[in-house]
Amino acid sequence: MSLKPISDIGEFGLIERIAGIAEPTLEAVPGIAEGIGDDCAVYALSPSKVQVATTDLLVEHVHFDLLTTPLQHLGSKAISVNISDICAMNASPRYALVSIALPSKSSVTFVETLYNGMSEAARLYKTALAGGDTSMSLNGTVISVTVTGEAVKEHLTLRKGAQPGDLVCVTGSLGGAAAGLKVLTREKGIMVEHLRHGESYERDILSNLKEYDEAIRQQLLPAARIDIIEFFHKHNIIPTSMIDISDGLAPDLLHICRRSEVGAIIEEGKLPILPQARHIADEFQEDAVNYALSGGEDYQLLFTLKSDQADLIAPHRDITVIGRITPADEGMLLQDIYGMTIDLETIEGFDHFTGKE
Repeated sequence: MSLKPISDIGEFGLIERIAGIAEPTLEAVPGIAEGIGDDCAVYALSPSKVQVATTDLLVEHVHFDLLTTPLQHLGSKAISVNISDICAMNASPRYALVSIALPSKSSVTFVETLYNGMSEAARLYKTALAGGDTSMSLNGTVISVTVTGEAVKEHLTLRKGAQPGDLVCVTGSLGGAAAGLKVLTREKGIMVEHLRHGESYERDILSNLKEYDEAIRQQLLPAARIDIIEFFHKHNIIPTSMIDISDGLAPDLLHICRRSEVGAIIEEGKLPILPQARHIADEFQEDAVNYALSGGEDYQLLFTLKSDQADLIAPHRDITVIGRITPADEGMLLQDIYGMTIDLETIEGFDHFTGKE
């Protein structure tokens, strides 16, 4: 048995190896159209309709810190990040299965508050909380959510499908979640120092850090862009490829480019960076563009679209065209405000096993 640590190959290297082991099992179920490698697995329900399914883990001390995360927000986020994957397939959510592992000393109120957040989000997305499991945990809280959805087969959008000449588009604003995390991490440090010296700390993060409120909310309460999917369906817009931005614009665009076997060029000046993220980056003497490119957890939709369909998205004020798809041999580039190009393939998002961003 090899003793090579996972950190040597990283999270995506591990996923590739798991996918190789899992691939032969797909033959047992002919209806599986997509397995590991996209935002959701895809199963053909009928000649005209498909089911999509996704699952995600939120692990205490890895994905969240209870010192800075209100429980109801955590419950809502656990649902939203999975609904975001459903949206990335141009599909509509149907039901969720939720499993939680908790320390034995957790209170009933703790669980009820967490589930109230899940229930509120599920109702917002018209998704049923249909089941799950509970267990004891020896090392903090773990939340596992699986969500299924459905799509008309011809509307289904994968990470692959982008072609040279397509527009590269993004919804909403970027960098807010990473900026919010910076502020929360700093706040946690202040909190710990107070507690270490036996001083009381009674500060409501959301109400007392108002100058950072939008960035903090984007970190703690991301919203899946189901409104964009409804807009697509209403106007019969079918992107050529799509992904939700969970790891950062650069690594997620790289997923599209690799699966589609294309390149891309995006323009720094067109990136819709949250103004508050720029303010926070200045405070930390950092660059808000980096928050957008590699910070992750914005949960906006990154998609490509045929150039002759530009007029279809023009009326929507929350969709921005940031670049175009190019041939694969031209690479994946960012053109900065001075006209210089930067290789985006060198920019990494967060890796769970190496801890690198």
